[in-house]
Amino acid sequence: MTVLARTVEVTRRYGDVLALDRVSLDIRAGELVGLLGPNGAGKSTLINLFVGLRRPSSGTVELLGGSPSDPVVRRGIGVTPQETGLPEALRVGEIVDFVSRHFPGAGAGTKNGAPKNQHKADLLERFGLTDLVKRQVGGLSGGQKRRVAVALAFAGNPRLVFLDEPTTGLDVEARRALWAGIKAFHDDGGTIVLTSHYLEEIEALAERVVVVARGSVLADDTVRAVRDMVGVHRVSMTAAELPELPGVLASSVEDGRINLVTSDADRLVVDLVRSGVPFTGLEVRPTSLEEAFLAITAKENAHV
Repeated sequence: MTVLARTVEVTRRYGDVLALDRVSLDIRAGELVGLLGPNGAGKSTLINLFVGLRRPSSGTVELLGGSPSDPVVRRGIGVTPQETGLPEALRVGEIVDFVSRHFPGAGAGTKNGAPKNQHKADLLERFGLTDLVKRQVGGLSGGQKRRVAVALAFAGNPRLVFLDEPTTGLDVEARRALWAGIKAFHDDGGTIVLTSHYLEEIEALAERVVVVARGSVLADDTVRAVRDMVGVHRVSMTAAELPELPGVLASSVEDGRINLVTSDADRLVVDLVRSGVPFTGLEVRPTSLEEAFLAITAKENAHV
């Protein structure tokens, strides 16, 4: 597949802070890539390099066959950064019109050749903004403003969209509505790179997962493969309390059940039985992406 964006041995420093360390990554046409990582992992820095907001300290960044610093090249992308500032006096429809005018082909380049007015209507409907078209931004809730910011990333009929924490501040219903809009763009052949702290969001949307921590790529594969590569399982039971058990990567209590994440479920169960602590309702199952992510980062930290 065609590579739309690429980093080659990219390093980025902010003074003494190493934000990215020799990262090489290809984003191919038609992909929906999820970037996972804790705060400070380098996800936003990577996106800022791709979209031309930052330059690498070393290495090269390519975007749509050119340089991210070229304004003409950047017309082919859409971006929603983590933080956005929208003119509060303007109405939602006016902001969409304003942004669309920066892209000469917006509207005429839609899949069915729809005129610009139809493109605008489709965009508003896709992201649940039709009822807000005449509302001033200053009167919108934080979640509504975030939906507008995400929709604007798609206003110019981009080939490639970067979404940095797109659903921050949204409730569950609004997040799922936004997911539908993102999926619709991808189903039409669009390419998307998104970051998220909501790991279920990555499971719901992404086909490919790139796990980043301390400026390095720890994993790059499908959601299923990321789970499988760490071989992590979740051991769940009901118990009053448990002793400290070896091999536990993470633990939590949910609805009265104790959940333990481990890379060796058989050994953990043996140690649990030998401890003599009474328990009931033992369950062992494969991990979620969140648990796999915890295991990957835990293994990386163990080598520090």
